[in-house]
Amino acid sequence: MKLPLIASALSLAALFSSSFAANAANAAQESLLKSVEGKVIEWRRDFHQNPELGNRETRTASIVAKHLQSLGMEVETNIAYTGVVGFLKGGKPGPTVMLRADMDALPVTEKVDLPFKSTKRTNYRGVDVGVMHACGHDTHVAMLMGAAEVLAKMKDELHGNVMFVFQPAEEGAPEGEEGGAELMLKQGIFIKHKPEVAFGLHITASLPSGVIGYRSGPAMASADKFEITVNGVQSHGSTPWKGADPIAAAAQIVTGVNHIVSRQINTTKAPAIVSFGKIAGGVRNNIIPEKVEMVGTIRNFDMDNREQIFEKIKTTATHIAQASGATAEVEIFKGYPVTVNNPELTAQMVPSLAKAAGQDNLQIMGKIGGAEDFSFYALEVPGLFVFLGGTPRDKDPKKVAGNHSPYFFADESSFKVGTKALTQLTLDYMAQGVK
Repeated sequence: MKLPLIASALSLAALFSSSFAANAANAAQESLLKSVEGKVIEWRRDFHQNPELGNRETRTASIVAKHLQSLGMEVETNIAYTGVVGFLKGGKPGPTVMLRADMDALPVTEKVDLPFKSTKRTNYRGVDVGVMHACGHDTHVAMLMGAAEVLAKMKDELHGNVMFVFQPAEEGAPEGEEGGAELMLKQGIFIKHKPEVAFGLHITASLPSGVIGYRSGPAMASADKFEITVNGVQSHGSTPWKGADPIAAAAQIVTGVNHIVSRQINTTKAPAIVSFGKIAGGVRNNIIPEKVEMVGTIRNFDMDNREQIFEKIKTTATHIAQASGATAEVEIFKGYPVTVNNPELTAQMVPSLAKAAGQDNLQIMGKIGGAEDFSFYALEVPGLFVFLGGTPRDKDPKKVAGNHSPYFFADESSFKVGTKALTQLTLDYMAQGVK
């Protein structure tokens, strides 16, 4: 009987030792998170006051690079124009985890009365406009800088490595340029250091401050653009039979294309939307023009449906135009793929999100029709992209200005939750591989 008792005592001692070590590690992590909370707010205010458009984030990138270098990381700059990648090698063997933040602002004139509001202006597509972090990318950069500092100070205890990706041009590259996640991948950021998983976070006005929203599987839509040029034969408005009316053909194309989703795509598999945003043709009331130009967007949550929609738009537009005596040229410009949260990874990491925000502050979200180029990373490795609430608790998220609005506002109290979420996802993913 003595041997089992000794073994039992040893097991209890090991359990207490393990529990003590875990508690000590948690306390150290909380202390580090608290130490960077004020810095995160300061960084964010600085970035907010000094916003930069896509592929032009030189000041932001310089601040990020200097910070990562000060933490002793291997740092690469000027990737995809202004992108920065920091690589933190942990003290113990394990997987490489990627954390990503986007850096670009939007051509929006800020109307929020803040002491650090943006007054910057620029020429965007020939128009004088304001520049504003109207989508919260300034908060993403600041929170990831905070997480980088916490994890760097825990480097010796890390069971793996961390790849910090600060990405330009998530909102799209300037006309004539490539950019964003797709270009960073094209330029080889996953060749030198291939992560095992990728995590991303986006602040949103649609959730209360400190709440984390997530969704397993398809979470955000693909976003693609189409252009249709209907070529007819110009004639006098009083004698339409002497020409081929591209306006009449275009009107029928709008109806026909709108029937694609409602009648030809299996929407029980995944929802989809096709919307026309611009139709232009003609110069005066009594001249049937030679051509009409049409532009629209395609949003969808299934990659197979996506390809079907592309083909059906081409078929519908060309055949309707032909039936009207006109012709149609259709171009599809592929944008961002569907953002898919890997189901196994999502299930695995939900407890980590609960640690960061509290179980009562987790929310399963519905599908979002907006798009994200984090989707490109998630095509390469299992990914998880979550949302952080930024609307003050005393306001209704349904009634406040949303992302991309000149009145968009992000509550600073949410940043500590976002910083902890990025840190917790990394530490817990690494810990789950430790035997």
